[in-house]
Order: sequence, then C-alpha cells, then structure tokens
Amino acid sequence: MHNWNDTAPIYQQLADRLAVQLLDGEPPEGDAMPSVRKLASQYLINPLTVSRALQSLVDNGLVESRRGIGMYVRGGARARLRQSEREQFLQTEWPLLREKLQRLGLSASDLTWETK
Repeated sequence: MHNWNDTAPIYQQLADRLAVQLLDGEPPEGDAMPSVRKLASQYLINPLTVSRALQSLVDNGLVESRRGIGMYVRGGARARLRQSEREQFLQTEWPLLREKLQRLGLSASDLTWETK
C-alpha cells in the first residue's frame, strides 16, 4: 500500500519517491525507467499522474524521453540529484535540526551508537 498525503500533489510525491530511487541507483544511469503502465499499477494511481511525475523528472534533467521507446535515466543524474538534495538539506533541514539538537543539549557524541 502506498500512502499519499495532502501536503503536495500526488504526481510530485511520486516524482520525489522516484528521485529517491534514482539516488539509490535504481534504475542505473542509462537504463530505462519503468513504464507508465507499470508505475500506475504499482502505485495504484492514474497513468496521467505517473506521466506528470515522469515529466517532472525530465524537467529536472534526471530522465530523458526517447521517442517511441520510453524514458531513460540520464548520465550524471545521480550526481546532480545528490548535489541538489545536499543543498536542500543544508539550507532548510540542517538549520532546524541543529537548532533542535542545541535545544535538547545533544552533541555529536550523543548521536553515535553501536549495534550490539
């Protein structure tokens, strides 16, 4: 089951999920993305919504459309995405996290743990 929330359009949430998969190397650069039909079936959403999500990835330079054969992960997509995600984290998430750590009196040594 795939949960969608009301904070953003479903196509954007799907594009974000697909971007995370690209960050993880799935599918690898140069390989085909899953088809619209397959993604619609997998995520139980309308194919038009899937098409919008894939178009968002095209617009961001992560995926390219090859006429008549499908969508493919562009070379360098993972590096571009990683850089973009790092900038986003450092500009928006890290300051809030750092503030919370300070408020709670936590240091870097408090954040390390060993598995037993």
